[in-house]
Amino acid sequence: MKGRLHSIESCGTVDGPGLRCVIFFQGCALRCRYCHNPDTWNPQEGYEIDSSDVIKKVLRFKPYFTSQGGVTLSGGEPLLQAAFAADILKECKKAGIHTAVDTSGWVSRIALEKVLPYTDLLLLDVKAADHQLYRWLTGKSDDTFYAALKTIQERKTPLWIRYVVLPGINDSPGQIATLKELLITLGDQVEKIDLLPYHPLGIHKWQKLGLTYTLHNVKPPHENALEAVSKDLLVNTVRPSYIA
Repeated sequence: MKGRLHSIESCGTVDGPGLRCVIFFQGCALRCRYCHNPDTWNPQEGYEIDSSDVIKKVLRFKPYFTSQGGVTLSGGEPLLQAAFAADILKECKKAGIHTAVDTSGWVSRIALEKVLPYTDLLLLDVKAADHQLYRWLTGKSDDTFYAALKTIQERKTPLWIRYVVLPGINDSPGQIATLKELLITLGDQVEKIDLLPYHPLGIHKWQKLGLTYTLHNVKPPHENALEAVSKDLLVNTVRPSYIA
């Protein structure tokens, strides 16, 4: 089965446990204001490849995964190409490789049902827990996200939650309290929470693509600010890295 990829990273260390082969899919429905890979948005760009060729590449890296590593599908949004993603994940499972999917959750139930049976871990990017802020940050209503969340809860897929901390935008006590309420509903499914500090390193890509970047005045959060958010969430998994 053919699909479109942006790139493949052979030795990722922040997209799931252990050393991982990270496959970046092309295409995304959201337009996050802080996205550092806007070059993944257009589903017609990137390059076409057959899932069998992707598996061949992955199997070459298998000796480096050891007991903790594996494959992570990222993007863009991998679940926009759900059948292609499921084909890759299914073959990884047959080969005894741990699988993870990094998703915004802004995807259909049909897409999730194709992929989750072959997914060991879901890296769920929570853009915002507040409805109005979600729309402002992504350009979309969060209705699709919450509908997808019901399917994820039904499947009981293990979760790592990712939350990009944007100083002055989504780190207020009110915003964090709303986020905490959401996390409580997910219960034991949540194995880890990553607070990811905003960074502006992707601005040059916006400029190259002729896009208007609106967060020029936002600065990366100080370590003490991250610690404050972590304390509010009763989380001890703050990590100095960022994945959109």
